[in-house]
Amino acid sequence: MNSNPVSAASEPQDGAYRQINVYSEVLRHIQTDYVEEPNINAVTNGALRGLLESLDADSSYLTPEDYKAFKADKGGKAQVGINVSKRFGYATVVSVVPGSPADKANLSDGDIIEAIGPQDTRDISLAMIQLLLEGQPGSELTVSVVRPRKAAPDKIVMTRVSTPPPPVAETMYENSSIIYLKPGVLDHDHVQQIEAKLKAMPKVGNKKILLDLRDVAAGDMPEATRLANFFLKDGTIAMLEGQKVAKQTFTAEASKAINTTAPVVVLVNRGTAGPAELVAAALLDNKRADLVGEKTFGEGAQQKTFELPDGAALILSIAKYESPSGKKLQDDGVTPGVLVASTAEDAVAEEDTTTPAEKSQQPLQKPAVTVDEQLTKALDLLKSKAA
Repeated sequence: MNSNPVSAASEPQDGAYRQINVYSEVLRHIQTDYVEEPNINAVTNGALRGLLESLDADSSYLTPEDYKAFKADKGGKAQVGINVSKRFGYATVVSVVPGSPADKANLSDGDIIEAIGPQDTRDISLAMIQLLLEGQPGSELTVSVVRPRKAAPDKIVMTRVSTPPPPVAETMYENSSIIYLKPGVLDHDHVQQIEAKLKAMPKVGNKKILLDLRDVAAGDMPEATRLANFFLKDGTIAMLEGQKVAKQTFTAEASKAINTTAPVVVLVNRGTAGPAELVAAALLDNKRADLVGEKTFGEGAQQKTFELPDGAALILSIAKYESPSGKKLQDDGVTPGVLVASTAEDAVAEEDTTTPAEKSQQPLQKPAVTVDEQLTKALDLLKSKAA
């Protein structure tokens, strides 16, 4: 008889073994009692995919075939201009690049991509969904999209294009006293552009800053940290921590700050994700800026790929970014202090009486947008602040 005491540390492992026994029992019933002989490989792949996706949207299981394609992908292919994640089991549009094929097809953040070609996105990992969206310039991409307040999915055909992100958009308001900056992505080049414009503010006569991070979902976390530091002379910008990842705290350095006194307002919406959320949370929690708009998407995890003996792989979130106040971006998103819904969100859809055949012949139309209420509110807020 083994008299060695069982330590508390073994309890989670014992629980995992019990769950494996449950899975084995379920698998046995599927093999012996299902209405027809099942495809065990498909059943197992589906179970493993669901296991990973139950953790978060960014964790994925890749079959040996999927992982081979994933490793072979070198990036740089043509796209249609959408950033996606997984919500409710399906691919969901996080944001749309202005002027892209997806924008011209009237795709919007929040739209659910039910299928890519013949493949249901519920049965594909996020990593493979992102690969399927890419292709050669000029090639066609067919997606089935489920939209709010519409029962039937829309079938949309778009042509992939290879277009570099546009430069940071700049507009002057109130006789140039307010500078409006809109990056499409937070990578090194675009953050560098913002840095140059902030440094030029005194020469141009800019006294207040409006940073538009709506529908900004792509970029790099280190560049987002650098951007937030432009506005902060001290304080915490963000934190990163995981079960096996020692807590890291990213702190603002005075030497990297550019403008720490000018009034700042940041615009955010449901398409604000990842790096842009880090910037918004840092400026909000440090009371450096007011946030106007909608609650952000909620994405901010660091992934690692683990290869399996059979050639498959796991893409697993190993750490999550936190705001200075300790909220996890992945779980909580960022809620602005001034909530203003987008005009498209407020629009009420008229009763749709067209037949499916008629719908397929008609271009999709977004609600007419006449006033950007979020921008108007942000400008009003800035005008009320003393420079």
